[in-house]
Amino acid sequence: MHERGRTTVATKKSAPTIRLRRLAGQLRRLRDGTELRREDVEEKTGINSTTLYRIETARTRPQYRTLAALLKLYGVPSDEQERLMALYKQSANQGWIQPWHEDLREEYTAYINFEAEAQGVRNYSGLFVPGLLQTEDYARAVIRGILHEASDERVEDRVRTRMERQAVLAKAKPLKLWVIIDEAALRREVGGTDIMRAQCEALVKAAMAPHVTIQVIPFSSGVHPGMPGQFLILEFEDPMDADLIYLDSQAGEIFLESDADIKHFRTDFDQLVAVAKSPKDSLSLIAEIATG
Repeated sequence: MHERGRTTVATKKSAPTIRLRRLAGQLRRLRDGTELRREDVEEKTGINSTTLYRIETARTRPQYRTLAALLKLYGVPSDEQERLMALYKQSANQGWIQPWHEDLREEYTAYINFEAEAQGVRNYSGLFVPGLLQTEDYARAVIRGILHEASDERVEDRVRTRMERQAVLAKAKPLKLWVIIDEAALRREVGGTDIMRAQCEALVKAAMAPHVTIQVIPFSSGVHPGMPGQFLILEFEDPMDADLIYLDSQAGEIFLESDADIKHFRTDFDQLVAVAKSPKDSLSLIAEIATG
């Protein structure tokens, strides 16, 4: 995952939190249960159908009276209303976002929030070592290479953000991380030989943790489904929270959450698992690259 510079300065929007996304999803399901169209809701409550679309897709946080009107229209029982209202009050909390993250892209800020609350992440990366497993020196070299016009201060802010993200692997209930890395990412000398050797050694060490799985797709595997670009699948503990797909490319960051997209990327990940070396053999290859 990487961050790029912006040519214009825009007003920073609040990134959606996992709680806001959860609330949005439950409101969608409640409306579907009544078989009401958005236009029907507008006719009965005066809530603009476009506004309702933005609420149901977590693009905006509803006003209190708007939420109350929707819950009343959908005939939600009082105990369920209390639970949803409590979720609403928590939905503005931005997790661990810090002041020096203010100029991060909105989508990346959203990703940070989702990652912090995810139960598991499945990550395919063909160009870089995944951010959650990068050493500080490797991260600095990557960020400086991408943000080649950025000030030293801005580069260091990005490095600090990336290092903070790694706390999800050390918390009491750590994130379950499964990464598949193309051999090309390990062969590319980011920052020089010493930095790459230390990075490979860090990967071997990280893989010793029971909640981290690392596999490498060797050059000998030829063409594979991950070659069009990197992707991440975020998985959440609450069954009400569907998986979320995150794509980061030169065209920008994109979130996908339709059933079809989730199925597609899960299938691709399973195929990548099949063509990659086993975790044990992958570590042997990483160690070989580190000493080579």
